[in-house]
Amino acid sequence: MRWEYKAISVKRTFLTGSINAADFQIQLNELGREGWELVTVNQDQLRSVVAVLKRSLR
Repeated sequence: MRWEYKAISVKRTFLTGSINAADFQIQLNELGREGWELVTVNQDQLRSVVAVLKRSLR
């Protein structure tokens, strides 16, 4: 099976350093409807969170 990967960056708020979970959930649900599956979520150095998703190439 062959995979396609996508990385998205989610900004954290300046004051609390957290992400807007509701907005992140909406974005993930939209990507899920397009066939993307969440693989991992990592914090980067630039006040954001990076989510990596994959879907099979057909």
